[in-house]
Amino acid sequence: MSQAVALDACTDGCVHPDKVALVVANAPDPDELSVVTQVFKLLGDPTRARLLYALLEAGELCVCDLAAATSTAESTVSQALRMLRASGVVAGRREGRNVFYRLSDGHVRMLLDVTREHVVHTR
Repeated sequence: MSQAVALDACTDGCVHPDKVALVVANAPDPDELSVVTQVFKLLGDPTRARLLYALLEAGELCVCDLAAATSTAESTVSQALRMLRASGVVAGRREGRNVFYRLSDGHVRMLLDVTREHVVHTR
């Protein structure tokens, strides 16, 4: 048996009932899990991720600023922001003819910070 298989599989086939019961009792329900996976899918797109990190850095930007900062077409930025807003990841406020976007809350900020820290740490 290769070393990779040995690390990724149970070799003695035992089950730890107390740990399994803990996991089952605290597992997200299917609806909650669906929402969680949708958020990760949103974050999994490089364009949307660039926009989110731009908002993380600047705090609040309009579509024009986001397009310029990320070298992305305004139409692409608008489409991405529509999806992010619908999922509750970003929020917007209108000022005259412009809409300024920001991360919706501290949880989104934390998720972005921790993810980036993890990537930098594992390099």
